[in-house]
Amino acid sequence: MNDTDLWTLGVIVGLAWVTVLTRCLFFMSNEPWHLPHWAQRGLQYAPIAALAAVVVPEVVMAQGHLTSTWQDARIYAALVGGGYFFWRQGQGQAVLGTIVSGMAVYLPLHLGLGW
Repeated sequence: MNDTDLWTLGVIVGLAWVTVLTRCLFFMSNEPWHLPHWAQRGLQYAPIAALAAVVVPEVVMAQGHLTSTWQDARIYAALVGGGYFFWRQGQGQAVLGTIVSGMAVYLPLHLGLGW
C-alpha cells in the first residue's frame, strides 16, 4: 500500500468515527435530553429551507450564471406551481397539484418553444 491509499483509508475511518460519535452521542446519556424551545421552533423550518436551497438555484441559474432572459420555462413553471400550492394549501393533494401544474407549464414552453 502506498501513502495515498493509507491516507484515504485513514480519512474514511476518521469520518466514519466522527459520524458514529455525533449520531450516537444522544443515546449515551441516561438522562432525558430536550431541545430548547427556540431550537425546536427553528427546526420546523429546516425542510423548507433545504428544499429552497435545492430548488431556487436551479430555477434562477443556468450553467452557473443568473438567468438573463425572460424566456426560461423554469421561471414560469415555478411561478405557476407556487401559485397553485398557495391557492390549494390545506386542501389535500396540494403537492401533487403543484408538480402537475408546474410541469403543465414547463413542458410546452421547453419542448414546444425551446425555452
